[in-house]
Amino acid sequence: MAARSVAAMITELSHTTIWVLDQDEARAFYTDKLGFEVVTDEAMDGFRWLTVRPPGSGHQLILLEPGPPMMDAEAAAQVRELIAKGVLGPGVLRTDDCPATYATLRERGVSFLSEPVERFYGVEATLRDNSGNWFSMTQPSG
Repeated sequence: MAARSVAAMITELSHTTIWVLDQDEARAFYTDKLGFEVVTDEAMDGFRWLTVRPPGSGHQLILLEPGPPMMDAEAAAQVRELIAKGVLGPGVLRTDDCPATYATLRERGVSFLSEPVERFYGVEATLRDNSGNWFSMTQPSG
């Protein structure tokens, strides 16, 4: 049996898609409210490739409106409805100081579903973006 090349292995998750209702509004929210930086904002094969990330992070969030070429109009309408209902929770945003970050983001107008609270894994608050997606914002223990 031939040895497999280590170079052929997956090394990390580099991008995560966040479905948004309006890319311009999402760009403003993630940069102005959350303090993220724009990495890419380009037209690509009939859609807009818009990525942001927290400063210093390698992982990028793709802020993408539902629709072609990723899905047909019927599926896009269903995804938009789920976004608007606020049922999508794309992930966890890490912070070094959850209470301080919570206070800063509230001052910037970010909507929170819960205040910072101690959990077994750290301090967590839950926020909602301007499209309706919710995120856990967590300061890990230890």
